[in-house]
Amino acid sequence: MINRALIRIKVVQMVYAYYQSDTKDLAKAEKEFFHSIEKACDLYYYLLQLILTITNYASQRLDSARNKYLPTEEEKNPNRKFIDNVFAAQLAQNKSLKSYLNNTKMSWVNQQGFIKSVYEQILSSDFYLEYMNMSEACYEADQEIWRKIFKNILQKSEDLPEVLEEQNIYWNDDLDIIITFVMKTIKRFKPETGKDQELLPMFKDDSDRKFASDLFCNSIRNREHYRELINESVKNWEIERLALMDLLILQVALGEILDIDGIPVNVSHNEYIDIAKSYSTQKSGTFINGTLDNIVTELRKQNKLFKA
Repeated sequence: MINRALIRIKVVQMVYAYYQSDTKDLAKAEKEFFHSIEKACDLYYYLLQLILTITNYASQRLDSARNKYLPTEEEKNPNRKFIDNVFAAQLAQNKSLKSYLNNTKMSWVNQQGFIKSVYEQILSSDFYLEYMNMSEACYEADQEIWRKIFKNILQKSEDLPEVLEEQNIYWNDDLDIIITFVMKTIKRFKPETGKDQELLPMFKDDSDRKFASDLFCNSIRNREHYRELINESVKNWEIERLALMDLLILQVALGEILDIDGIPVNVSHNEYIDIAKSYSTQKSGTFINGTLDNIVTELRKQNKLFKA
């Protein structure tokens, strides 16, 4: 689940946190770095739990309407398609999700205002009305309604970041990519797998875990070497005048380009340009692009860089 794009973002965030802290204990910093990755994994499970929470809320709303003093015919015989969603029922029984939530005790119980708001947005959406008017039950439709809820409501929500920020300061930076992981998970579900359906693992394999550790530690251990290269490339600037985030993004990028094998230079190059556009100034993407290009070109001239 934690792919390399997110690992790079996490490294930049945590290298920044390392230099902002009073202590410079690399082992402790690396532990905190992996803790931040675990928190991103928490967000993945928390958003999956939201499916169950909204479904339960919808069920309670129908029950309340049916049990009021003078219910309408529609309230006495409601359309139960949304709350009887087979995909959501399968997710509720998923062994991995149940175990994770039981261990972490995560809950949306204190976010009832947000749950109500999301549910009302669902009710007013065109894709919900289309789903509810389908004549036949369909597992794929039960999956797709939830993918659309995440894509069209939750991913665009202005309230969700505020809700998440109360619980973890890093979650909002992770939100967009974790939502894509949730939508990918929804699509991967198969009815025949039942409660044993696999969810996305924290790391795809051991190589991604090693990539995370190596990138974080290299970026800090080899700071002086990387900054010398940066300084040489921006001779008309004093390195202290560079935007701190630009400097750290360059430092992490060089940690990957110079000291991690198996990743083409242009892949690393493009990844850090994208990070700069999102996490630094408007001109940072261009600056990172030019600086990395200068450094790579010079190292190739000196026969100090042989990666493709």
